Amino acid sequence: MDWNVIYQLIDAKLLIVVAVCWVSGFILKQTPNVPNWSIVYLVTAIALFLTIWLIGWKAEAIIQGVLAGAFAVYGHQIVKQVKARAEDD
Repeated sequence: MDWNVIYQLIDAKLLIVVAVCWVSGFILKQTPNVPNWSIVYLVTAIALFLTIWLIGWKAEAIIQGVLAGAFAVYGHQIVKQVKARAEDD
C-alpha cells in the first residue's frame, strides 16, 4: 500500500495524533524497561485514546485511531530504513 493512500484515509484534524504517536513511540523506544515488541501496541492505544477523545466514541474513531497509530509506526519505519540504506551505501 502506498504512503499517500493511507495519508488520504486519515482525517486532517487527526494529524496531530500521528505526531503525538510518533513522539510517544520515540520516547518509549528510549525507555529501558519497555520491550520493543510492545511499542506498536502502546502507540496504537495512545492513538485510539486521543482519537476517541477528539472526535467522540464511534466506529469511525476506532478506524481513524488505528490508522493514525499505523501511519506513525509506518512513517518511523520508512525513515529508519532509508537511514540504514544510506549508511550501507
